[in-house]
Amino acid sequence: MSTGFDRDAEEFARGARAIVVLPDQGGASREVDARLEETAGLAAAIGVEVVERVGLRVRQPRPATLIGGGQVEGLHERVEALDVGLAVFYAALTPVQQRNLETGLGCKVIDRTGLILEIFGERARTAEGRLQVELAHLDYQSSRLVRSWTHLERQRGGFGFLGGPGETQIEADRRMIRDRMARLRRELEQVSRTRTLHRDRRQRAPWPVVALVGYTNAGKSTLFNRLTGAGVMAENLLFATLDPTLRQVSLPGIDKAILSDTVGFVSDLPTQLVAAFKATLEEVVSADLLIHVRDIAHPDSEAQRQDVEDVLTEIGVDPDTPRIEAWNKLDALDDVGRDEVIEDAHAKTGVVAISALTGEGVDDLVAAAAAWLTAGHRRFILTLDPADGAGAAWLHQHGEVLDHWMADDGAHYEVRLAPEDHERFVSRAG
Repeated sequence: MSTGFDRDAEEFARGARAIVVLPDQGGASREVDARLEETAGLAAAIGVEVVERVGLRVRQPRPATLIGGGQVEGLHERVEALDVGLAVFYAALTPVQQRNLETGLGCKVIDRTGLILEIFGERARTAEGRLQVELAHLDYQSSRLVRSWTHLERQRGGFGFLGGPGETQIEADRRMIRDRMARLRRELEQVSRTRTLHRDRRQRAPWPVVALVGYTNAGKSTLFNRLTGAGVMAENLLFATLDPTLRQVSLPGIDKAILSDTVGFVSDLPTQLVAAFKATLEEVVSADLLIHVRDIAHPDSEAQRQDVEDVLTEIGVDPDTPRIEAWNKLDALDDVGRDEVIEDAHAKTGVVAISALTGEGVDDLVAAAAAWLTAGHRRFILTLDPADGAGAAWLHQHGEVLDHWMADDGAHYEVRLAPEDHERFVSRAG
């Protein structure tokens, strides 16, 4: 990670041999195997070699270790037999549970939140992304203090809030973390204000914003690259893309729109990440249209859809914001499955079956997005001075010119425009 803060509590080597453990307490929407596979994929995203996956039934969570004593002993035997150096738990572990499990298993233990934070730390490229990751990590670490923060500043003598010789190390560490988090929040607030200014400028233009959302590894970045020609990282990895990317695109009837590619969502997204990445996700909250990219070939596609909707609700997206579902990865299905998905998509409103990899159905998706964005447009016949090139260009930029002819009284344009754009044009013409 390049965030510049100490990571002793979460440090482990790339290439480490790991075991993935799922304490199953029941009531989950996914099968145990699917959740184990997802956690193994998260571990693989940072170069950890998963050598075994273990699902454990937990009837009564133990405050000390989450799982039972016999289960800890059984895992310890597997850890020794497989020469494992890391145990990844698909659970949120308390600091006490994490420490006790490390003692009982004889290896490093990390929970799902820590693992996702590790991935995000590796993938953050922009200054904003690194700030957000560091803030989330500090929030996570604030309850896991292990006397590892003395490098931030030296304990000083003095009175009152300055902290004197009587201040314990843990209190000094906690205060230093709080101070640092406050500074990071101030910096992120400035980022948010800058984003707001840019967004206001776009809205005055006005250009519609289309945001791609979806579960991690659903194919958002591949679709984004196909639509924009951008070189956003697109690999078969969970959380391959972290930093948001915006590009200008042209759609039928819309000269310019802004397409936004955002970080992928995941089930039970850690609250620290939702809070830290609020500035980034504001692009989604303010979007005119959401394209929900789904991996339709994934066995848990429906559960993933609900997870994405849950996160959208959590970050404050208006439930009435229009959505188009792009059922992606037709290329990953056999002929029978592919035909069934296409037929099912045709029977539903607001659903388009596509393959972002091969391009199949992408033109239909573009047409569906353009149709929604121009749904409120009406046809107008406008007359311009033949020499008014700027006016003609404005009509082409803000609407869809359906016909154009010359007459004695000027140049006539039949154009489809939003009513507010028509009013702006009439005001421009005086």
